[in-house]
Amino acid sequence: MNREQLFEQIRKKGTVLCVGLDTDFDKMPDHIKAQALKGEVAAMGQLFKGRARSIIEFNKAIIDATAPYCVAYKPNLAFYECYGTDGMRALEVTVDYIRTTCPGMFIIADAKRGDIGNTAKMYAKAFFANMDFDAVTLAPYMGADSITPFLEYKDKWAIVLALTSNASASQFQMAEKDGKPLYRAVMEEMMSISTPDNMMFVVGATKADKLAEIRSFCPDNFLLVPGVGAQGGSAEEVIANGENDHAGLLINSSRAILYADSTENFARTAGKVAADTANWVSPQK
Repeated sequence: MNREQLFEQIRKKGTVLCVGLDTDFDKMPDHIKAQALKGEVAAMGQLFKGRARSIIEFNKAIIDATAPYCVAYKPNLAFYECYGTDGMRALEVTVDYIRTTCPGMFIIADAKRGDIGNTAKMYAKAFFANMDFDAVTLAPYMGADSITPFLEYKDKWAIVLALTSNASASQFQMAEKDGKPLYRAVMEEMMSISTPDNMMFVVGATKADKLAEIRSFCPDNFLLVPGVGAQGGSAEEVIANGENDHAGLLINSSRAILYADSTENFARTAGKVAADTANWVSPQK
């Protein structure tokens, strides 16, 4: 998906909401977890059982309930990789289900990969050529050659970690390099090898006070903003300080939507929370 297509989806739906599919088996409603003990479920011409079955059933219900209110989904790979081959197959089914039922949806692989160029090339092939993601999150610590292979795919995106929402982020990201914070040095270097059409940056909602400063040197790139909801970030501050003429934001909410209800009404409740959040994170321009 290219930048104009993403912006068109934002205008069409009137929101910048991204729903994080951090699907934790232990946090699912009991009746969904119980599916793991029952038979098999068919998907993509394959049969799934155990926890993979529960993950698929849960994700499908969440997607059906929230799709009208968001422009992106962001599966976090850790929640699938931890279940081995079955978990990764469940991830593939989830991506296929989004593609089939939600045309125009932007799909992010929250993988936080970062490795030397030859390995990065294989990661890019995995996520873009084989798994049909639109974007992948990347750690830039190993430098530009760990990022450039992801920029070679047309209408695909590298989303580089810049100023993250976790408490210990400042140990490195706020350290000074040549008189500027390291996160700014990283962003400026990444901007020099890319364009706003193929690179986004992760900036946590808990760092909303830095967004106006970031927009002063990074006016055009989309920013993926986690930390709204369970982590306490302010959507109003994010939009006020981070929006640009193309909206320029994808504001992610995961746990607050996925686990809003532990009863058999979990999907309906998730849809309601997503609708409320979508209104809360509506772009102003």
